[in-house]
Amino acid sequence: MNILIVDDNTDFATTLSDLVRSFGFDSYVLNQPQEAINYLDKFSRKVSCILLDIEFGPGEELNGIDVLEYCRRHFHSIPVIMISGKGTIETAVKATKLGAVNFIEKSILTADKLREVLCSVIDNVSTQGEANEIRRLLRSHGLITKNAAMLELGDNIIRFGRTNLNVLITGETGTGKKLVAQAIHAVSKRNKSPFITVDIPNIPRELFQSELFGHIKGAFSGATETKKGLFQQANKGTIFLDEIGDLSLELQSNLFIPIEDRTVRKVGSTEPEDLDVRFVSATDRDLLGAIRDQKFREQLYHRLRECGINIPPLRERRDDIPDIVNYYIERHNSDFGETKDIAPSAIQYMMEQEWPGNVRELSSVVRVALQTASSDKIEISDIHKIMTGSASDKLPNPAIFDNEAMINSDRTLKEDLAELDKLKIEATLEKTGGNVSKAAALLAISRETLHNKIRKYGISAQSYRKNKQS
Repeated sequence: MNILIVDDNTDFATTLSDLVRSFGFDSYVLNQPQEAINYLDKFSRKVSCILLDIEFGPGEELNGIDVLEYCRRHFHSIPVIMISGKGTIETAVKATKLGAVNFIEKSILTADKLREVLCSVIDNVSTQGEANEIRRLLRSHGLITKNAAMLELGDNIIRFGRTNLNVLITGETGTGKKLVAQAIHAVSKRNKSPFITVDIPNIPRELFQSELFGHIKGAFSGATETKKGLFQQANKGTIFLDEIGDLSLELQSNLFIPIEDRTVRKVGSTEPEDLDVRFVSATDRDLLGAIRDQKFREQLYHRLRECGINIPPLRERRDDIPDIVNYYIERHNSDFGETKDIAPSAIQYMMEQEWPGNVRELSSVVRVALQTASSDKIEISDIHKIMTGSASDKLPNPAIFDNEAMINSDRTLKEDLAELDKLKIEATLEKTGGNVSKAAALLAISRETLHNKIRKYGISAQSYRKNKQS
């Protein structure tokens, strides 16, 4: 860590430099504001933190506040700690508003105080740097997030990926399990070798061994030549067992030897072949429950889950929805040479939805909207039409988005959206005769969620049943 010290009092600056070095950091001293700006223009990447005086001699055109403002415009990631011999509350407030991370008066500056402030700032910078690095890794694999649980997931991708341990990825459908598997492979030492996906549900039972382990010529009717299996194709790399929970109980035992002994034998052959692969598996099923129900072998579970990663559903990280939507808009505009955008109200509307299909469903809705909307601005009505399959059949009112009763300038956007939500629920209950289960199915939300909304909006499902009977 390199600390840049900028102070026109050379004795004080030298003392600071000696203290900084005694803490185990490197330091570099400058005595003039313009020198500091020139140094940062050339060597900003070397600077971890700046200790910056506020007041400089009468011959200087710039002061510390000027340097702080320059840093915030051009080097906003470098933390600046202001120091002053003439500190006032007004100056401290101004420095803080401009982005200084701390303000210390020289009269109360001690070695312990300096150490405490520097260590706190640098620890924070280190943490932010690691978080940014994780975000970049996840984004490079199509995982857009700033959510704390997802950043922890990203940290696990890095930690587990650098080992040779088998990883089991769990999460609901559409959360991005394959993307996580690809990220694990990318950070591993095997990233120059193949990443092979085994699509468990789509392999016919009678061809399972042949597809995975290969076969020799003449092994069975139709085996006209020797064939490599998916396991051999993945040699030196990663094999991804997608939807492993869908593998039938009787076929699961076929994986014991390849995983445990790292050998496979082609169908029709008596000679085992060495296998150097890393196993990454994924499922949206409750494997522990399947073990209890004797539908999944416990031995296989423990072999596959040397490390575990669970991906949170989109409803638990709704704050990521704007960034995910904008990510797909940017990709669309780049691919098609367009300048499409989305209305903030449409973003808010999407944040209110349950998304049972998670990010896969969200991205599908956004892509369809971008390619079918009649204008360059995606509106709530465009999203609603795609999600319900109709622009009018399932809306409480075909002209609801122009309805003055719905859009009220005296209400907030959130209140308007809540009114839309309520009207949609009422119209659906009317359609189903007050049957909450059917209404939840039409709305693509759970019964529990619908009951919560009914209570929230004070809706009487019973009244719709009475209306239906009359």
